[in-house]
Amino acid sequence: MNRIPRDKTQIKILLLEGVHQNAVEVLQRAGYTNIEYHKGSLSDDELKEAIKDARFIGIRSRTMLTDEVLACANELAVIGCFCIGTNQVDLKAAAKRGIPVFNAPFSNTRSVAELVLAEIIFMYRGIPKRNAMAHNKQWWKSADGSHEVRGKKLGIIGYGHIGTQVSVLAEALGMHVYYYDIENKLALGNAVQVYSMGELLKTCDVISMHVPETPETKNMMGRAHFAAMKPGAFFINAARGSVVDVEALCKELDSGHIAGAAVDVFPTEPKTNNDPFISPLTKYDNVILTPHVGGSTQEAQENIGTEVSEKLVKYADNGSTVSAFNFPEVALPQIRDCTRLLHIHENRPGILNNINTLFANEHINIAAQFLQTDNNVGYVVIDVESEGAEEILEKLKAVEGTIRARILY
Repeated sequence: MNRIPRDKTQIKILLLEGVHQNAVEVLQRAGYTNIEYHKGSLSDDELKEAIKDARFIGIRSRTMLTDEVLACANELAVIGCFCIGTNQVDLKAAAKRGIPVFNAPFSNTRSVAELVLAEIIFMYRGIPKRNAMAHNKQWWKSADGSHEVRGKKLGIIGYGHIGTQVSVLAEALGMHVYYYDIENKLALGNAVQVYSMGELLKTCDVISMHVPETPETKNMMGRAHFAAMKPGAFFINAARGSVVDVEALCKELDSGHIAGAAVDVFPTEPKTNNDPFISPLTKYDNVILTPHVGGSTQEAQENIGTEVSEKLVKYADNGSTVSAFNFPEVALPQIRDCTRLLHIHENRPGILNNINTLFANEHINIAAQFLQTDNNVGYVVIDVESEGAEEILEKLKAVEGTIRARILY
C-alpha cells in the first residue's frame, strides 16, 4: 500500500470525465502508461470498483470522492482535480489517509472572465430576448432596451484571480469597476474597493459573483441582497451554484426589479450530458443559462490538463506537495545520489524526534530533511544514502502516529 513500485508501468492511473489528452501525454512521458481513461463520470458502484487499485485519480467536477468512496481506495496516493474547485472531494477524509489533493486554481481564469464580459454585453444589448424572438420567427429591430456597456458601473463580489481579470477586461471596455472582498485587495487599474456589500449592490449597474464555495458564502446572495440591488440592474453568477438563492433571484426577475441575469452554475447540476436540466430559471427569456462552461474552453482545459498532471508526477516522483490544497506544502529539490523517504503522520508532539532517533539508532546519515505541518498532518521528507533505506522504511511505518510512508529512488 505504501510503496510506489520502481516500474512505473505497474501503477494504475484512473482518469475520469474526459480529462484533456494533455494530461495523458504528460503522464505517459513521465513513464506512467497504465492509464484507465473514461470520457464521463462513473456511478458510485463503478467508481468504488475502479478506484480499488488506482494509485492516482484525476477527476473534474462531477465525481464525488466521499469518505465512503475513499475507503475503497486501497492504493490511492494522490488526487488531481482538473478544475478550479475541490468541493467534490472530502478533503479531510483524504488528508487523514495521507492523500494530497491538487487542483488548477488559475488555468481557466481568462476563459471565465471572457464569458462574463460577453454576457454583460449581451444583456445590455437585449440579445437574450431578441434571440428568443428570432427563433420564434419574430423580428424586433429596435434600439429600445439596448445600451452600450461603456460608462456603466460593474460591481464584482470576490476580487480574486477571476474577479481581477474581469475587472481588467471590463475597464478596457470603458466600464467603471467597483469590487467587494472580505480582505483588502490591491486594485488593478482604476478599480475601487467598496467595503460594504450593501453599498456595492445599490450603486452598480451589473453585479458579478466570483467567490468560492464555503459555508460562509452559501446563499450569499439572498432575498434581501437582490432587493437591495439597483432597480434595472443585471446579475451574473459564474462562481458556484450554492452562493445564490435561486428562488429569491426568480422573485426579483418576476417583479422586474432585476432586468436580467446570466447564470453558469446551479445548486443542482445534471451528472451527465444525457440527464435533464431542471431549474426555475428556464422560463425567463431575459436570462442567459449556460451549462457550467465558464472554464470550458480548449485552451483552459489544455492548461489544466498540463498543470494538474505535472503536479501529480512531481509528487509521485519527487515528493513535492507545493500547491496541494489539503496538505502541508513542501518544495523539494531533485533526488541526487540518495534515497528519499516520505513520512506522513498525525501532527502531534514528539513524532519528528522519534523519527530522528530511529535513524540515529540505525546509524544512518541524513543528507537532508524537510518538514511542514498543518493543524492535522505532518509531512517529513528525508534524504539518506541508499544502504539501509529498505529496512528503515518498515520501522518508519511502525512509528506511532504514522499515516503512511513510502520510498523514492
